[in-house]
Amino acid sequence: MTPLLEVEDLRVTFETGDGPVHAVNGVSFALAEGETLAIVGESGSGKSQTAFAAMGLLARNGRATGAVRYRGRDLLGLSPRELNRVRASEISMIFQDPMTSLNPYLRVSEQMAEVLMLHKGMGRRAAVAEAARMLDLVRIPDAKARVHDYPHQFSGGMRQRIMVAMALLCGPKLLIADEPTTALDVTVQAQIMALLGEIRRELGTAIILITHDLGVVAGFCDRTLVLYGGQIMEEGPTDLIFARPTHPYTLGLLSAVPRIDREEETLLTIAGEPPDMSRLPPGCPFFPRCAFARPENETLRPPLVRLTDGRRRACNRPVEEILLAREAAQ
Repeated sequence: MTPLLEVEDLRVTFETGDGPVHAVNGVSFALAEGETLAIVGESGSGKSQTAFAAMGLLARNGRATGAVRYRGRDLLGLSPRELNRVRASEISMIFQDPMTSLNPYLRVSEQMAEVLMLHKGMGRRAAVAEAARMLDLVRIPDAKARVHDYPHQFSGGMRQRIMVAMALLCGPKLLIADEPTTALDVTVQAQIMALLGEIRRELGTAIILITHDLGVVAGFCDRTLVLYGGQIMEEGPTDLIFARPTHPYTLGLLSAVPRIDREEETLLTIAGEPPDMSRLPPGCPFFPRCAFARPENETLRPPLVRLTDGRRRACNRPVEEILLAREAAQ
């Protein structure tokens, strides 16, 4: 069966005055219809740039190579006009800051109706009615009246719901959510994630969730892809990743998550700093911060190997050694 989305050897480079910055370095993965995939990692790991490359939204100085195939069609080779059609009807994206994504000078009805009038050929009255219906779908109270409000008249959580509604206007099969719960309080975060879960169940929409919040991932995503230095460190079913991490970086991320069953007050962290993406080491990008590093990993990059349980990892250390460390940390 052909995957809904297939990314193969994706590389993203930005040309800057200080030289090229290699944001994504050989990322490959596939997404099935109706599946949820989390892409996690620290800031600067390449999460968002992977999504922006797939959507054709890179900055002007950015260049993507490799392949991003949606239903077998390579998006990287499409013209801007063709890509706009795909973005309008097949793939949508929710950005992390709704206040900068919504036009503060236009009513919500105008912004939403414009999408439907342009891509669906609707008249204004029908488009506004559909916009109100979508706001009702994402649980905006009194949607028929509030669709005519301005963005500043809504709370942060409500604005994010509006962004979800806008992303769903044309019935996409793939929804990319880039840090959709950033800057929202815990209660609103839970509401937004519950909403995305309902959308997946009711509409069969596949979702890529880009986040650094592992707590959000645990109860929502089928699979998790762990990025570091623009490379895949580990990928597999979310329950396995959380229960039995097999890469030192994944272990570090999970150990840094606060837990109610720990008595220690000190929050565990990963020593060191993320890599300079303009001067990546030739070997494993995690080498300078890795407690399990071997000298050869400084110059030799571990290959991404598929394990017997179906997941993939890029590490030369035995799996059992990482699992023992996980048990000791617990």
